[in-house]
Amino acid sequence: MKYLRIAILALLLSGQMALAQNMLVRKTSTEVPTSGDDVFVPISKYIAAGNSEALSAWFSDNLEIAVLARESDASRAQARQIVKSFFDTYTPRSFDITHTAGRANMKYALGNLKAGGETFVVTIFMSCKDNTYKIQQLKIERL
Repeated sequence: MKYLRIAILALLLSGQMALAQNMLVRKTSTEVPTSGDDVFVPISKYIAAGNSEALSAWFSDNLEIAVLARESDASRAQARQIVKSFFDTYTPRSFDITHTAGRANMKYALGNLKAGGETFVVTIFMSCKDNTYKIQQLKIERL
């Protein structure tokens, strides 16, 4: 990641801003699968990497979020900030899905997040609307 930032900075300084912006967009783009259990694959990757920006692409416009017993209904932008703050405080090391369940239009997953020297249980509830899965509820608790 450090070398990518250096390369982008060099390109910007040399006047090739369009190429650098294209590289940055490709690096941070988030393709959202629309069906099946594959929805948890990118979500797991973003949680493990502490990438709140990419994770928020999966958030519903409004969702329930609970981080360390602080529960709230939040907009996508508010939830992104809450998750970013958590990731800034507890740097993720790994995330593993331990259980999934669901029906045709609902998915549920439990996972263990190792971050900041602690282990957390993450609960993700997703629903499908217009053939697109979105996170309706995200909960992060200490184990």
